[in-house]
Amino acid sequence: MQGGGGGGGLDEASCRTETEAEKEAWRLLRESVVTYCGNPVGTLAACDPGDKNPLNYDQVFIRDFVPSALAFLLKGEGEIVRNFLLHTLQLQSWEKTVDCYSPGQGLMPASFKIRTVPLDDTKFEEVLDPDFGESAIGRVAPVDSGLWWIILLRAYTKITGDYEMQERVDVQTGIKLILNLCLSDGFDMFPSILVTDGSCMIDRRMGIHGHPLEIQSLFYSALRCAREMLASDEGSKNLVKTVNNRLSALSFHIRQYYWIDMKKINEIYRYKTEEYSTEAINKFNIYPEQIPYWLMDWIPEEGGYMIGNLQPAHMDFRFFTLGNIWSIVSSLTTPKQNNSILNLLESKWDDLVGNMPLKIVYPALEKEEWRIITGSDPKNTPWSYHNGGSWPTLLWQFTLACIKMGRIELARKAVDLAEKRLYADHWPEYYDTRSGKFIGKQSRQYQTWTIAGYLTSKMLLENPEKASLLYWEEDYDLLEICVCGLSKTGRKVCARGAAKSQILV
Repeated sequence: MQGGGGGGGLDEASCRTETEAEKEAWRLLRESVVTYCGNPVGTLAACDPGDKNPLNYDQVFIRDFVPSALAFLLKGEGEIVRNFLLHTLQLQSWEKTVDCYSPGQGLMPASFKIRTVPLDDTKFEEVLDPDFGESAIGRVAPVDSGLWWIILLRAYTKITGDYEMQERVDVQTGIKLILNLCLSDGFDMFPSILVTDGSCMIDRRMGIHGHPLEIQSLFYSALRCAREMLASDEGSKNLVKTVNNRLSALSFHIRQYYWIDMKKINEIYRYKTEEYSTEAINKFNIYPEQIPYWLMDWIPEEGGYMIGNLQPAHMDFRFFTLGNIWSIVSSLTTPKQNNSILNLLESKWDDLVGNMPLKIVYPALEKEEWRIITGSDPKNTPWSYHNGGSWPTLLWQFTLACIKMGRIELARKAVDLAEKRLYADHWPEYYDTRSGKFIGKQSRQYQTWTIAGYLTSKMLLENPEKASLLYWEEDYDLLEICVCGLSKTGRKVCARGAAKSQILV
């Protein structure tokens, strides 16, 4: 596969000899490539030769393909990424249904498969068959697919320099459709997106319905990407304004209400409840008894993180790794908060990294809590799969965040740890147990995004200057935008100014 639009490969800039692990990883990644009408269009989720029942692991997932795409882009091979972006765009408008009900226009599929259909007795045709969730376990539509698609489109144009791609009419239309779906008005009072359980990387019931951090960080990132790529014309003027307003409100909301450190926990511990007024301190009526016992002893003095979810009378205090890491990458969190998250990861290394980077969520749901919240899910047993399992694919996001914050030694430590085991263990999907010692009980081996996440991490460490094309710095202009409108109603002015003075350091 040759590059699609320039952007020379990293292997040209380095004379370092590839390790055996890297050689095998590249071979496996190339073997996972799927072609459509003779052109590469993506990579299979897994290519485990011993798997006799692949379920949907023999499909191309939008979410899973992102690290594969970055590996190819950083290698100087852009064709497969360009093809993937354009072909998935063609699938966007398909009207798949569950029980005769169609999802909103602009929804991107979770995955697609190449099928061969007969035209007559002698001729066959290849078709792309998407899955919008109507075949998925749980029948849940993916909220994150469209967000990842926009993020990947920006990465493609930044690395290859092929800016004509984002200017295409069909691509501009695709961006707008995704934005219209995400920005549509509803009954919700918050600027964060309201979603159901299972709508993201954690695609099974795990108690993340509501406003999970992972979706909010991807949403913020996708909005920044879209604003950057939307054409500067009269037709996009109002949409850009809407995006700016939402970015401002979302960053304020997440930074102000999702952030947890020792100081904030002590404030919650002393909350008064049942407050009725616009000046209420405990705005979401959080009961102090919700603070879990494990957290009081676990949170370090120097460090903090974004909680996993926030709804009326509910704070999910679990540490969700992807949401926190991507908050750093996208600058949803402030520079001070970014360093605090990495401080926490370093101080709680044994809990969040252990023998294999990185825990998807900490701590695991156990006993009665596991039974009630997961519905007694036999795959999400404590310290397995999404319930506290360790996912090597999170390595590339962690590496990106560490490079951004000048903490490259943390990324090297994690990559070195993973490299020792992934090659020997045949590239598993996830690891089990509290310390990540064992290969997951139902884990596929030769998992493509495990392989690609490792390769992307290695290349970013080899050429950290490339990472700047994939992350965002603080947008100070957003902090000046206030859309609350309180002054127009005669109410007291909102606390945005006070929040900026406390948070923006």
